[in-house]
Amino acid sequence: MNTSFQGAAKPATIVRSQAGLEWRLMMANGEQILLTLIIPVVLLVGLSLTEFVSLDADTRIGRLDILVPGVLALAVMSSAFTALAISTGFDRRSEAIKFLGTTPLSRTGLLMAKTIAVLGVLVVQLAVILVTAFLLGWRAEGTALLSIPLIVLGTLTFTALGLALAGVLRAEATLAAANAVYVLLLLGGGVIVPSSDFPEPWSDLVGVLPSAALADGLRQTMSTSLDAATLLGCGVVLLVWAIIGSFIVRKWFKWTS
Repeated sequence: MNTSFQGAAKPATIVRSQAGLEWRLMMANGEQILLTLIIPVVLLVGLSLTEFVSLDADTRIGRLDILVPGVLALAVMSSAFTALAISTGFDRRSEAIKFLGTTPLSRTGLLMAKTIAVLGVLVVQLAVILVTAFLLGWRAEGTALLSIPLIVLGTLTFTALGLALAGVLRAEATLAAANAVYVLLLLGGGVIVPSSDFPEPWSDLVGVLPSAALADGLRQTMSTSLDAATLLGCGVVLLVWAIIGSFIVRKWFKWTS
């Protein structure tokens, strides 16, 4: 009698299965989706009707041309960092995530699975934001397709940083820290106001933040005066932060609090 044994699942299969589970859990959390969607849309509509955002007269970038890329970056930050860090932190406290530590899913695999799941959620969020921007009169210009790989890289970066935060702090500390970082980056992280608009020497400091790198990079991809060197610099900044976050996740992420 021949007996066949099914081999262990491939890492890619494990990650894909976990990503599907993570996506279903995120989409089932209506309050979280509502929060991460409403804040960017409200900011887009509200700030587009005020004089808060300065116009760049030299390159003739309109108010929406500054706001829309920043709000898209904010949506990535909301879902990939803040919401993910908080949910993962409380999953660790309740030990809902504990069993994953006994499976073939590695910490790196968990990072990739959550990144894929967040990208799935972002498809819905970004679609709503872009439709809202279109209704407000915004039109994409420049090489807008370059924004796609930049958003993917930004999602990986903020997912890594969110998991790094949630993996080393207790749930309550993660909740406080994630919200504090979110507010600080929103107000002074180059999201709404481009890093170049900050006075020296703050503009250089803001420019190396992942929030500014993503927002400024998206502004470049949606501008008719694209600066390849600036866009490349934004990508390098995001990549460095992604490496830092991934290293922390791989070395120090704990499955339980």
